Amino acid sequence: MSSSSAHPGIVVGVDGSPQSDAAVEWAVRAAALRGVALVLVHALTDPSATAWLDVPLPEDYWESRRKTAEVLLDDATRIARGALPVTQSLTVDRALVTGSPRAVLVDMSEHADMVVVGCRGLRAIQRAVLGSVSAGLVHHARCPVAVVREAPSEDLREAPILVGIDGSPVSERAVAIAFDEASRRGVDLVALHTWLESTDDFIGVGWPDVREQADEILAERLAGWQQRYPDVSVHRVVAMDNPIRQLLELSGSAQLMVVGSHGRGGLVGLLLGSVSSAVVQSARIPVIVARSRP
Repeated sequence: MSSSSAHPGIVVGVDGSPQSDAAVEWAVRAAALRGVALVLVHALTDPSATAWLDVPLPEDYWESRRKTAEVLLDDATRIARGALPVTQSLTVDRALVTGSPRAVLVDMSEHADMVVVGCRGLRAIQRAVLGSVSAGLVHHARCPVAVVREAPSEDLREAPILVGIDGSPVSERAVAIAFDEASRRGVDLVALHTWLESTDDFIGVGWPDVREQADEILAERLAGWQQRYPDVSVHRVVAMDNPIRQLLELSGSAQLMVVGSHGRGGLVGLLLGSVSSAVVQSARIPVIVARSRP
């Protein structure tokens, strides 16, 4: 792939880990559905850029690193080709770039349709640790970021897309992505809005009345998108519950989750950044975090 490419398509970070391989498999279908190229990227970190390194590197150091990187990209290319249905064609490019993986992928996100990476987080919300590369992209990428933990399951091909909605501008971007994904994949969409994180905030208020109002607001926010995507069947879910718990519970019967990246919005000022970070670390299914270009 030429570094001057203005529109690289779906960019995937490759490092040879099982999570990276799963990300490549998932990204193949994402690229094929859009009719864009798949770009496999491996970043070579320069040890001389670190403050602690004060000894010269052996002359054959970079040659050895590049050979190892080329093997990783060869393996990723085989995985991509193997994951592509025989009835489809896909351009698979590769890029070997010097720099930190996070900085390289953030830079490439400027022109990409989406950046895809593997997730190395732990499942439990209370002790979840998101990998530095995926965490950096979730917060700094200039395009949507998909974080993949496991290889896509054939059993979930007909499962719906799940989107979390809080009313913020980035949440609106998440809705746009979710409708597009559902339409391309020919599946239903489940739209979740949680009224608040703690029932203590609404002591003495009748939940049926609150639920009715919240459902009406959610329907209004979805109406324009349903007109734009008449082929997508939408199932609205309104709950007085912690959004993380609800999203993870519903993700058990979904193939993909879409959330916003940050921002206060919604009826009780939900901080979506904490939600997106938690579900990316804990969900078993791929999660797309909506990002807007600056």
